[in-house]
Amino acid sequence: MFLRSLAAPLTAVRGIGPAVTPKLARLGIRGAAGLLCHYPRDWEDRSRGVPIKDFRHSRVCTEVTVIAHDWIGFGRMKTLKVHVEDASGRAALLCFNRPWLEKQLVSGRRYRLWGRFYYKYGEIQSSAFETEPVVPGEIPGNPAFGPAFGRLLPVYSLTAGLTQAALRRFIARALAQYAGDLEDELPAEITGRDNLLSKAAAIREIHFPASAAALEQAKKTLIYEELFYLEILVGRRALARKKSAARPASSPRRIAADTLSPLQQRLLARLPFSLTPGQTAAASEINRDMGMPSDQMAHTNVHVPMARLLQGDVGSGKTLVSFLAALLAVEGGGQAAIMAPTELLARQHAENAARLLEPLGLRIAFLTGNIKAAGRKELLRSLESGEIDLAAGTHALFSRDVAYKNLRLVVIDEQHRFGVTQRSLIMAKGEQPHLLMMSATPIPRTLALTVFGDMDVSVIRDLPPGRKPVKTHLAKESNEGKVYDFVRNELAAGRQAYFVYPLIEGGDEADLKDAVSMAERLAKDVFPRVPLALIHSKLDEEQKRLVMEQFRAGDIKILVATSVVEVGVDVPNAACMVIEHAERFGLSALHQLRGRVGRGRDQSYCFLVYSDELTEDGKARLRVMLENADGFVIAEEDLKLRGPGQIAGIEQSGYLDLGIANPVRDAEALARARSDAFSMLETDPDLLLPDHRVIARVLEEAPPFGEVAL
Repeated sequence: MFLRSLAAPLTAVRGIGPAVTPKLARLGIRGAAGLLCHYPRDWEDRSRGVPIKDFRHSRVCTEVTVIAHDWIGFGRMKTLKVHVEDASGRAALLCFNRPWLEKQLVSGRRYRLWGRFYYKYGEIQSSAFETEPVVPGEIPGNPAFGPAFGRLLPVYSLTAGLTQAALRRFIARALAQYAGDLEDELPAEITGRDNLLSKAAAIREIHFPASAAALEQAKKTLIYEELFYLEILVGRRALARKKSAARPASSPRRIAADTLSPLQQRLLARLPFSLTPGQTAAASEINRDMGMPSDQMAHTNVHVPMARLLQGDVGSGKTLVSFLAALLAVEGGGQAAIMAPTELLARQHAENAARLLEPLGLRIAFLTGNIKAAGRKELLRSLESGEIDLAAGTHALFSRDVAYKNLRLVVIDEQHRFGVTQRSLIMAKGEQPHLLMMSATPIPRTLALTVFGDMDVSVIRDLPPGRKPVKTHLAKESNEGKVYDFVRNELAAGRQAYFVYPLIEGGDEADLKDAVSMAERLAKDVFPRVPLALIHSKLDEEQKRLVMEQFRAGDIKILVATSVVEVGVDVPNAACMVIEHAERFGLSALHQLRGRVGRGRDQSYCFLVYSDELTEDGKARLRVMLENADGFVIAEEDLKLRGPGQIAGIEQSGYLDLGIANPVRDAEALARARSDAFSMLETDPDLLLPDHRVIARVLEEAPPFGEVAL
């Protein structure tokens, strides 16, 4: 147990009454345990003296003497100004809305001072400071009462009505009341091997560390503990999925990992190119999952349905790999469904399937919500009777009136665009079907270990031969005329271009260009004799389909859009991608948009147009795109810059709401924790989680095998 009285209410902590508990609840603190698990977001080093003269290099931490009081301003704006000095110089403390400090900071007396100072109006000033009196003979640094000096002091996330001093006081009292009841939770062999602290020592030192070394040991202990139990839960979920999903094999035939089925061989024989090494490896892994019993259940001839994530950049050939998987499902007497987030993409899958798979004898269907009633009824009858082998479509694939005879494979393209419920509904249309989720938004390995930790992952890193890397250029908004000239030359050479904007129409941010007004300007002033069209999410599906068909056919030369084209159809002749206000897009989104060009044999270009006022940090971020073509490298950088909660919509799930660990920063600890957790689960599959775990609460609310709302 974490606490002897795990359910101890906040009011059991001395000093916390009914007026304070709602404020703490806004921070997610609802009990004594939650108070102790509200880890600091930072620590102030008040153990090292910094005199007033060094204010430019660090926060000041010194002993000062009050030399005078002064008042500035008039009436209600009147503000107290306290003049202080130490051995190195003088400074002024601006006491905005704190007139009572006139009596607390007494002239001639000495005080400890901590604050951020700046030079203004000919003097060193601070309006953000803390003080405490120097009492002769006292030992500084009592963490339970008021600001502490001479030590490391915790800095917590706050909410309205709470101060750092109050929260420090509450946590110090909770430690005094309950720290003696803390029990160790990590296995003793791990604690001893890694020289980790006990739970009680780690909790004490994380809040009020005795030294910098003790703080690092506490961080190491608690970070590892969080990641270890996260991976224990992920591992248990993977074992539970395999156990619950196991079903009798439909036939005793096994597919060797390096063997293709007859239909798969016939498809590859018809292609004018060979698979890339990445495609070959992914197809082999999928064949093994779909055609062989699991290693643990091979002797019982039981199959565990596949649950695999297939990652690869735009244009890496994931769709072809999914078609190979569909052929294997059909050869086994089943059906396959490929679900895409937009009708445009679903239609492209259906057309490609018809072109590649119908000559092999497969019967293909396209199903969306726009199919007319008469045709829809016949299509649904054929699907239910098994006359259709592969259905490509949108969310209509799991509509209530849709039934399959034997759905054996579900392919979900651009999986992060679907919610948990949508993915569950399509899976429910079959009896434990295989699941293949595809993503062209690379998910860094550190994140995949947590979010998709109970799925197998295949990665296609290479691109088909003959593809030329897209040349990327950065351009200031004031130089966009040169970009227009370059695009004009490409259009004259017979190629096509995208122009992408962050907004559909002008909104509150008047400084941002939008797609609607820019489409008008480009057509009228910049490219007046070039066929141009506009596409965005507010257009109905039929309008979008017609525009994309015209663009793909070459009737439209310029497509003005929002990020809706991030997931779009292939247009090999499109050679220019211009993204305006590029600083407003995430790196992964920019990489996805850049991947819309470079699909043909011609050299393609991407222009990232940014604001003239963009900061150096913002420019450095865009340079990641300039210097990297590998989507996985870009995704790692995006993860470092924006954090795990902002990548691919992970913030929707709460899945990575960890207390102190960060899967990116703590990647090495995560890998070690995963290895330890899975190793222990092999010998003890029923290994229990501590019942207080914040992680357990967060993850138990998330659905199984990667079904996070990405």
